[in-house]
Amino acid sequence: MKKTLVLGASLKRNRYSNYAIQRLVANHVEVVAFGLKKGEVAGIPIDTELMPYKSIHTVTLYLKAKSQQQYYNYIISLNPQRVIFNPGTENTEFYRILKDKNIPFEEACTLVLLATNQY
Repeated sequence: MKKTLVLGASLKRNRYSNYAIQRLVANHVEVVAFGLKKGEVAGIPIDTELMPYKSIHTVTLYLKAKSQQQYYNYIISLNPQRVIFNPGTENTEFYRILKDKNIPFEEACTLVLLATNQY
C-alpha cells in the first residue's frame, strides 16, 4: 500500500500528526515518521534524524510553512508520488518547487482522506 512518511510527528496524543499515525496504521498503511522527539506511536518509531527512506509514496506534512523550508530538499530527494499539505501547513513557495520537480501535491486532510476511503 501507499508507504507514508508523517513529517512533523508528535508523541502528544492530542496532535493531529499522532492521530494520523494511529489511523494510517489502523488502515494498514505502511508508516514511517519523523519528529523532534524520539518515541513511538501505534508501534511506529519516530525518527529524529532524516532517514533515506525507500519507496515513499506519500509525504504528509504536519509542519507550518516556515518550518518546512529546511526539509524541501529532503522531501524532494525521497521522490514521493504526492505531498499532502494538511490544514495549517499550506505553503505556496513549496507548491511552486514541487510543481517544478513534477511532484504532485494537494491541500487535504489525511484523516479525512482515510475516513472517506480516498487515501
